[in-house]
Amino acid sequence: MKPLTTKPKPRPFRSVLLLIAALLALGAIILVVVLTRPVRIRSSIPKDLGSQMTYEVIQSYSHDPDAFTQGLIYLDGFLYESTGLYGNSSLRKVNLETGQVVQQIDLSVDYFAEGLTNWEEMLVQLTWREGAGFFYDLVDFNLLGQFNYETEGWGLTQDGERLIMSDGTSTLYFLDPDSFQVIDTVTITYQGEGIQRLNELEYIQGEVYANIWQTDEIIRINPDTGAVIGWIDLRGLLPEDERTPETDVLNGIAYDAAEDRLFITGKCWPKLYEIRLVSVSSD
Repeated sequence: MKPLTTKPKPRPFRSVLLLIAALLALGAIILVVVLTRPVRIRSSIPKDLGSQMTYEVIQSYSHDPDAFTQGLIYLDGFLYESTGLYGNSSLRKVNLETGQVVQQIDLSVDYFAEGLTNWEEMLVQLTWREGAGFFYDLVDFNLLGQFNYETEGWGLTQDGERLIMSDGTSTLYFLDPDSFQVIDTVTITYQGEGIQRLNELEYIQGEVYANIWQTDEIIRINPDTGAVIGWIDLRGLLPEDERTPETDVLNGIAYDAAEDRLFITGKCWPKLYEIRLVSVSSD
């Protein structure tokens, strides 16, 4: 037999199969990247110009980029923060100026921590799907007790008389701070439409501020009627050059009532911002 001295001709069918396999592999990689990046959903609800606000950055502070911020409050010179994710949930006391954690307890791996607020000498913390809330001694973080609820737990704040809780729907729940039982509810609406994905909450000068999950928006709510009375557009607060693959969505509202200071951060953000709200001009 004559020895083969030339290269075999390519097999078109095999080449097509290899091309298809390569395209499928590339598509799988792209899909993984897309699914693991946080999704930002822009609200499609129209806003009256008079109800819109934007912001000015007054100062920025360091924030733990590994903190999956779920609840945030300011109290007596410190930030108190609830961080989420199973296996990484915690309750923290944080130095505002440095971003350093000065006190921390970790939750069981069975719990995904969510909203946080203070009540008298306690801190009250929600969990996501576990239907369980915890209350701790404000000073030493000793666990004082547990309470239960039938919905998911998302955001938490208080108005001096009641705890106010969100569960990811358009409903806010008002809880008795002694029994932790639901005593009232209100549906959050704007121009007759219910507003979904109410997340982190903060009570500020008679209004409830609520972050809309997966957006860069905060709404201002009249807690008596549930009506949305204003929108805050926070797009661009964390610059693109400070975002990483781990950076997640905006979430975290804290208010210093004594100094009238508003603080905003997000899940796994490297910065926390003090901002001033600015009305959008019609000019």
